[in-house]
Order: sequence, then structure tokens, then C-alpha cells
Amino acid sequence: MQFQQLQYFVAVAETRHFTRAAELVHVAQPSLSQQIKALERELGADLFRRARGNITLTDAGEALLPLARRILADADTARHEVQEVAQLRSGRVRLGATPSLCTGLLPDVLRAFHDRYPGVRLLIEEGGSHDLVRELARGALDLALVVLPLPTPSPALTTVELLREDLVVVSSPDAPRPGGGRRTVRIADLEGERLVMFRHGYDLRELTVAACRAEGFEPEFAVEGGEMDAVLGFVRAGLGVAVVPRMVAARSGHGLRVTPLARPGLHRTIALAHRSDVAPPRAARELQRMLLER
Repeated sequence: MQFQQLQYFVAVAETRHFTRAAELVHVAQPSLSQQIKALERELGADLFRRARGNITLTDAGEALLPLARRILADADTARHEVQEVAQLRSGRVRLGATPSLCTGLLPDVLRAFHDRYPGVRLLIEEGGSHDLVRELARGALDLALVVLPLPTPSPALTTVELLREDLVVVSSPDAPRPGGGRRTVRIADLEGERLVMFRHGYDLRELTVAACRAEGFEPEFAVEGGEMDAVLGFVRAGLGVAVVPRMVAARSGHGLRVTPLARPGLHRTIALAHRSDVAPPRAARELQRMLLER
């Protein structure tokens, strides 16, 4: 049974005339008749009673008609849905990002994307780079914003560098300035400072701890284990200082003192990653383009 045969069958059933049905579906009348006969052979039953000037449905034809109409309607719906996705009027994008990027980079880009494509759903998953790479590999995400270098480099992923971001030190305005009040702070000045530290698996935790150890000291934690919002809240409360991305500090600056790190400072490289073996959906590719052009 072919889809085209069902179209021809419904056209004849509705017009009760083979010639008018052929005109309706834009096919030669002999071709339409041949396809109807082929459908009847396939089903093993006559669908029409053919009398000169009088075409009526048999019992088999009556049984098939609502089913054929439903099949054609479902096919039309499927075509419409695919076109909607293709033209970015619907669909979804599954984007993973580290919590700091959700706070700093993404709000403006996602707002611009939503304004342009309001019918596309945005599904955001927060996590560390390690977790996001795993989710990409198993197909649970279309794109992910990760920190380079990846904790476990994978040839199955394609990464495109997006930006290189400075890190800064944030502290409570009511607490003494870190580094003895200078306008910039060296990593070595954090020795003896009590740090508010992120949970294990957080890219910023690994970067900060590694920088302190490179200067010859083990950082002292006032409190540890938080996500970005919690860390900033603890710093505002005066529990200690924290090293955070400049974009996050700029967005969350209320109640915080921001002190740059002295050269060479600390930086992190943000990349956009997707699977190498599967092209992202069109909506995801459009979000990728907006992120790269931001």
C-alpha cells in the first residue's frame, strides 16, 4: 500500500468520479485508475462499485475511508511540524553550561535568541565541564559551554573557543581589602586569606587551588561546597573572599568589592562543544552562531 494510492482513493471517494478525482490530484485519469486497481489487489477487496455515471463505495471502501483520511491528515501534520522546526518556529535546544556562565554570559544571548525565535524551547542544564562532556557524549545535550582544557579530552567532541575571561577577587565592602588594600591582588596575597570555595568538581575550584599551590601555599577555606549564588552570598556576608569570573562579578556586583588580579593574573578559556559525529539541530546551530558572534 502506497501513500499516493490512499490520496487517489480519497479523491475518488469524495468526488465519486474518476476523471474529476484525477484533476483534483493532478494526475492522468488512466494512471489514477491503475493505482486504485493496484490498491484493491493489495487489499484483496473492491473499494468501489463502478457503474456508468455512478461510483459508490463498497463496504470495504467505507471501512478504509476514515482510516485513509486519518493517515493523510497525520502525514500533513508531520510535514507541517517538520517545516516549523526547519524554519525555527518551534523545536528545542538542549544547552549545558557551567553555573558561572549561566550567571554571566548566557542571559543576554538567550534573551536575544528567544526574542528572535520565541517558539523554540530552551532547556538549560547546569553542571561542571566533566558532567557536561558526559551528557554531550550520551546525546542528552545539543551544545555545551565548557572550560578548556577539558578534564577528559574526547576525540568525539568538537570544541570552538568562545572567549578568554579574566578572574577577579570579590570581597565584602565591610571587610578589610585583600592584599593590604592595593588596587590589584596577586595570587600570593591570598595566602592567609580565608576563601569561600566552590564544591568539588567546579572548574573554578580546581583553577584557584592549582594557582595557590603554584605559589607555594595551600589555600585556607572559610566555607566550601557552594554553587555560584551561594558563594557570592557568603562573600557578601563577610565570611571570606572568592575568585570568580569578571562577568559574574559585573552582574552580581551589588554588595561586593571587586579587585582585579595583578598580571599575569588568572584566566579561563570558554569553548562551545558539540558531538563530532552528529550535526546539532538547526535551532542549536542558530544559537551556536549567536554565541560565536556575540
